[in-house]
Amino acid sequence: MTITFITGANKGLGRETARRLIEAGHTVLLGARDATAGAAAAADLGARFVRIDVTDEASVAAAADDVARHEGHVDVLINNAGVHGPFGDPSGLTGAAVLAVLDVNVAGPVRVTTAFLPLLGRSADPVVINVSSAMGDLVATHDPARPESGALVPTYAASKAALTMLTTQYARALPGVRINAADPGYTATDLNGHTGHQTVTEGTDAVVALATEGPGHGSGRLVSRHGEITW
Repeated sequence: MTITFITGANKGLGRETARRLIEAGHTVLLGARDATAGAAAAADLGARFVRIDVTDEASVAAAADDVARHEGHVDVLINNAGVHGPFGDPSGLTGAAVLAVLDVNVAGPVRVTTAFLPLLGRSADPVVINVSSAMGDLVATHDPARPESGALVPTYAASKAALTMLTTQYARALPGVRINAADPGYTATDLNGHTGHQTVTEGTDAVVALATEGPGHGSGRLVSRHGEITW
């Protein structure tokens, strides 16, 4: 049985990923910062809730310890938790606003991956999936035919570019772990006020594909529901 841990999984893409992977036969550990919402989502889906705040080292360590005690290992880690940060003209951006987004979207996956690597090391086929975005992709954000070119979310875009590059660095450093980034595409979620043109199921296609593809596939990729992205 594949054991999968997902951060930020009480709603949106994380919850739908959990639902689909449970349907595919995974044992899902549903991670969320909000204990009430997380426990309710886990009960509804048939997952086990594990509280985790990706911005808090102690919370991340406690979550890893919880999984070590109960499951003993993790096969798939999905770093899904994220925030969008300020919209619009970046002229008035502050350092604090930028750091707040990077703390969740970039440092968060680093904290969680570091804490969970020993658990992944006990898997026969360890996988890490970072939920990134083509908003951090130069090609997509310069193509007028793409929705990414019309969006102005400076800190979010910068954080996703950083997360994708971090993914490639981890992949090079850890050849025994398959580490990839997923681009959900423009999906209707709370993150964008449900303005996306894709359903939440379509938005999880890339994550689910990476979580279920099995051994022998590449590492260090950015993958959308349409295939691998060169960025």
